[in-house]
Amino acid sequence: MKLIFSLIFVIVLSSCSVIRPGEAGVKQRFGKLASKVYTQGTIFYNPFSSRVIKTSIQTRNLELSINLPSKEGLSIISQISILYRIDKDKVQDVIRNLGLNYESIISSVFRSASADVCAQFYAKDMHSGMRSNIEKEITKKMSENLIERGIIIDAVLMKSIQLPPGLSSSIEQKLQAEQDAMRMEFLLQQTKLEADRKIIEAKGTRDAQKILSEGLTNEIIKIRSIEAFMELSKSPNSKVIITNGEAPFLIQQEK
Repeated sequence: MKLIFSLIFVIVLSSCSVIRPGEAGVKQRFGKLASKVYTQGTIFYNPFSSRVIKTSIQTRNLELSINLPSKEGLSIISQISILYRIDKDKVQDVIRNLGLNYESIISSVFRSASADVCAQFYAKDMHSGMRSNIEKEITKKMSENLIERGIIIDAVLMKSIQLPPGLSSSIEQKLQAEQDAMRMEFLLQQTKLEADRKIIEAKGTRDAQKILSEGLTNEIIKIRSIEAFMELSKSPNSKVIITNGEAPFLIQQEK
């Protein structure tokens, strides 16, 4: 009896397969793939006529080291990361048409797409802010070839760029010169703004003095004098006022 139970247990274990999170599985019976895709759980099958083919549907990273051509004909060494995943709705197509060794297909498509895209850019573009545009163009071109085959390209990342020594030095010198020019332009703008501020301040002072001088007529001075005398008359202190009849000069004495 123990032998029978042991045989049954072995048969049960050999006739089930566990699909873990992040995986997809498809039954294959007599070489024919089933239409249903299992994404998680346990699958029971006949081990004598069927098997379960599993593959990852998580985002995976394919790293490559490749020489990229530039528009001027230079060869740029670059470390590349390709982030991709399998479309779970097309797992059967991937297994049927590409098999499980699909990374070699992705690599080949990348080499073709990167050669087409990078040949449109100068080497200095790969070392500047244009890098993101190159990455997007390669991603787009790869997706055009692989999306229908069930492979989704999430991103292409150029992690490092190794330019020829002479070109790298020239680019650094040019960037330094551009930064120096921008710094000088900023200083010139600051100097011009300060000069403009002083001119405006001087004009304002001049205009204020002009307005004040034009407003102080003899009549206004007389009126102000009368007002001053009226205020002095209200004070209990003794005063000595010297005047020529037009402008008073006050000498205030203590009590």
